[in-house]
Amino acid sequence: MLIPKRVKRRKQHRPTMKGAAHKGNKVAYGEYGLVAEQSGWIKSNQIEAARIAMTRFIKRGGKVWIDIFPHKPITRHPAEARMGSGKGAVEYWIAVVKPGTVMFEMAGVSEEVAREAMRLAGHKLPVKCKFVKKADLENTAEGGEV
Repeated sequence: MLIPKRVKRRKQHRPTMKGAAHKGNKVAYGEYGLVAEQSGWIKSNQIEAARIAMTRFIKRGGKVWIDIFPHKPITRHPAEARMGSGKGAVEYWIAVVKPGTVMFEMAGVSEEVAREAMRLAGHKLPVKCKFVKKADLENTAEGGEV
């Protein structure tokens, strides 16, 4: 699972998910991408499950890039603990995803294989996703119709 090697502060405030993604909203490395259609928190184990689903389907052919990383710690108090006594221990790490964020990218496989692999990966994630091609995103950025 993905977690940061070291952090400046162990516990953080809970993150917000307002607005659309302004960064990380383009397919930068591969030919195809999996884009979030709604905002949400994606845990490190969900990212890993999606990665495994994709690489298994493409049978280790092609290349997969993970464009999101779980930087934010989420804390929890133990069950049946009394109120107070400070902030709880870090339970898991999340990546905050906004609409339009490219989460995974793929290259070196056909479009049909990439589409099915991304569909399988999307089922492992807690947000609605859509499959995009790099050419389609470039056309919309220039003002063309898709």
